[in-house]
Amino acid sequence: MSKEAELVEKLQNLALKDIAFSELLDVYQERLYWHIRKIVQTHENADDVLQNTFIRVYKSINNFQEKSSLHTWMYRIAYNESMRFLEKNKKKSYDNIDDVKSSKLEVLFEDEYFNGDEIQKKLHKIIDSFTEKQKRVFHLKYFDDLSFRQISELLEVSESTLKSTYYTAVKIIEKKILE
Repeated sequence: MSKEAELVEKLQNLALKDIAFSELLDVYQERLYWHIRKIVQTHENADDVLQNTFIRVYKSINNFQEKSSLHTWMYRIAYNESMRFLEKNKKKSYDNIDDVKSSKLEVLFEDEYFNGDEIQKKLHKIIDSFTEKQKRVFHLKYFDDLSFRQISELLEVSESTLKSTYYTAVKIIEKKILE
């Protein structure tokens, strides 16, 4: 039995659930934090969404049917929680879409945890110009190092579509990074 299968079994056992959940946090907390952080931008927002993600995982672990890996299942929950958070906070009023984009980038660059150099800032500006779909696929593949199969399960999109989206984003970055 794999370590992941053992962990799931312990998580679904009421007597072992709390101990197993602590183990789950040790293994996945940092990875999920960075996955969420790339979506919601700030440390404070990422912490809030991460907490909501783990609450949802804890409450719904008995519904985990092992159709995907535990890792992919939790990434899906984190992604959905991030999208809920963004939707809930979308109601802030801006005069136009450029104000929204510049506001998000300013928040990222002013964050005390962002320590990027000029190339990283340029990369983030380029990524911020992508469609939402391109952003998600690029982040999951490049930053989170997920396979196209895992991303396909997570976003419920075919692998060929994901590959096309990712490599189009890479070409845009390669072109714009040198400008």
